[in-house]
Amino acid sequence: MAAKLRPKLSLNSQPKKNRPEGEAAQFYDMYPNKCGRFMFGLYNLRPTSVCGLVRGATSRSGFSGTTVCQRRPRRTGRLDMELRPSGVRSVSHTTVDPAEVRRFHSLAGKWWDEQGEFGALHAMNDLRVPFVRDNLLNVHRAHHPGKPLAGLRILDVGCGGGLLTEPLGRLGASVLGVDPVEDSIATARLHSSHDPDLADHVAYRACTLEQLAAEGEQEEHGGAQFDAVVASEVVEHLADLEMFALSCQNVLKPGGSLFITTINKTNLSYALAIVAAEKLLRIVPNGTHDWEKFISPVELERLLESNGFSVQSVQGMLYNPLSGAWSWTNSTSINYALHAVKRSEEDGSSHPEDHAAHS
Repeated sequence: MAAKLRPKLSLNSQPKKNRPEGEAAQFYDMYPNKCGRFMFGLYNLRPTSVCGLVRGATSRSGFSGTTVCQRRPRRTGRLDMELRPSGVRSVSHTTVDPAEVRRFHSLAGKWWDEQGEFGALHAMNDLRVPFVRDNLLNVHRAHHPGKPLAGLRILDVGCGGGLLTEPLGRLGASVLGVDPVEDSIATARLHSSHDPDLADHVAYRACTLEQLAAEGEQEEHGGAQFDAVVASEVVEHLADLEMFALSCQNVLKPGGSLFITTINKTNLSYALAIVAAEKLLRIVPNGTHDWEKFISPVELERLLESNGFSVQSVQGMLYNPLSGAWSWTNSTSINYALHAVKRSEEDGSSHPEDHAAHS
């Protein structure tokens, strides 16, 4: 008797009982075959199970899975997903973490290698540039064909080599990129010098956000000088988030916009942003992130609201390591983008359209 042929099932035709539902399904469907099952496994596993999986996956290559997992931070609070209301990083009164400065100093010459350590940041421009542009155009309705952000001043905090500074400048904005790593600023200046069109739109300074805010307070017109502040993939590297929020508030004009992209503080973000991205897939250099510095959208919104901002939107972001592309998602469990507006000093308005009416 001839053997019955077993029909092959595509990923999307898997029996319902074997497929995840809801938020988990997007991770399962994004990565085909074994990679999909691996990512879905990371999504579902508890932290201790993630470590066991990593040890098994790395033992064959000689890499120590124990080393990966012993750095997993312990949770000691009652709330797993939130920082203490007072802020666990409000002790240094500076946004700069010396360890982070040393780490990025060693990478300062690699910012513009699209196939290197910062490849994922290059790809993120496909989302974060339109995110900044479109939200600013909703507030500032002046029409400048070809240069939609003309007339606006933007501060790019933690600009690195200028990966986001340059495209914002090409949209017509006057952009100042600041970073405490002098070698990164040197890289940014060198790269922008190759494009004469950026000369009148992009400038760089090796300084901190709080230094810039303090200088502004000394000036006659006060420190509020920017229409927008952008901090993309920055807050998870800072030492003091309270100082960051206060400094952003000080340098922004009333009704000005604050744009942040960062990483949520969840089991999934640890599994994918650290274990998978750093230890296994090597998408970013090992040691780039510290899970204890991640912050949930709820806690970030609370921090900003207490410092004079009104959060307008929060949107999840998802990176596909197979295609090297980012996409928007309803889930904020890993990466997310946030747009907030500085409340008006005169009337306490929290709506950007109120500012637009007076601009």
